[in-house]
Amino acid sequence: MSDHRFSVVICAYTEDRWEDILAAVDSVRNQSLPALETLLVVDHNPALLERLTREYKEYGREAGDPAPGARVRVLANAGPRGLSSGRNTGIAAARGAFVAFLDDDAVAERDWLRYFAEAYDDPAVMAVGGRTDAAWASGRRPAWFPEEFDWVVGCTYRGLPAGKVRVRNVLGGNASFRRTAFDAAGGFATGIGRDGDKRPLGCEETELCIRLAEAVPGAVLLIDDRAVIHHKVPAVRERFAYFRTRTYAEGLSKALVAKSVGAGKGLESERRYTTRVLPAGVVRGLRDAARGRRGGAGRAGAIIAGVAVAAGGYVVGTARARKGGVTFSSGPIQPLPAEGAAGSPSPAAQGGAAR
Repeated sequence: MSDHRFSVVICAYTEDRWEDILAAVDSVRNQSLPALETLLVVDHNPALLERLTREYKEYGREAGDPAPGARVRVLANAGPRGLSSGRNTGIAAARGAFVAFLDDDAVAERDWLRYFAEAYDDPAVMAVGGRTDAAWASGRRPAWFPEEFDWVVGCTYRGLPAGKVRVRNVLGGNASFRRTAFDAAGGFATGIGRDGDKRPLGCEETELCIRLAEAVPGAVLLIDDRAVIHHKVPAVRERFAYFRTRTYAEGLSKALVAKSVGAGKGLESERRYTTRVLPAGVVRGLRDAARGRRGGAGRAGAIIAGVAVAAGGYVVGTARARKGGVTFSSGPIQPLPAEGAAGSPSPAAQGGAAR
């Protein structure tokens, strides 16, 4: 396991998450298996880029030569605005044999990277994800919010298998890949995932993982639920309005995935989810309501509404894709210009600071 060197990529886009970003970086610095480096990629926000660069450079001057796991490099997103391009920028800059991704509003438990590393002892394993637990702003889950839809807030949901299991795709906010996976399959597709504060699209990691399985016959993708992060859920995302918006966006995203890799593979896991997991959730909610338990009817209703809204998004997304109204692209990771080279980004844009 001593040869497992991880570059951890954290993508950030707003100063509103300043304290969250610092907490995410600190959680990487405190890993039991030290990371080689943390790459903070800023998505077209010059003020945040300058502030983070200053933050970590100042710390580096005070601390001197950083200990293993303490090095932080601040980078500007080298591609178009959006999460996929930000991640691709991090991949291009990564020096480790493995690349892990952590959301900028999440903190990883101390053994997060160690559990990832254990799985990579098997050379067939190309990607490993973990479990993402919700840290609700109100202190507890809203009574109406079904566990089957925790993916709405970027967390592990009821219906995923427990333990260390093989899966079709990992979840992007808590995931890792061999660096060679991107050499084989290319990077995250742009035009699918999130783009700052616009509609909360997703599924970019699903599309990538399906391409990876096609590019590397026999590739194994795992989730190990011992690799835990805690993802902050702000109050606005505890409301039904966000639930509705996010499920609609998921339908749009699934249509793009189906366009890219085909509906058979693109919706394989979703068929089991909609025919088994969700009906069981509705029954459970109605049973709870009959027993007088708080929120049971609301959870059942939210599941039904979520399915209907997502289906509507899928229909709209499919129609747009057929008309050519939506485009996306994926391809090989392009190396970043060397620091200091002619035409390369300025030191403030490239970062390279240490904390």
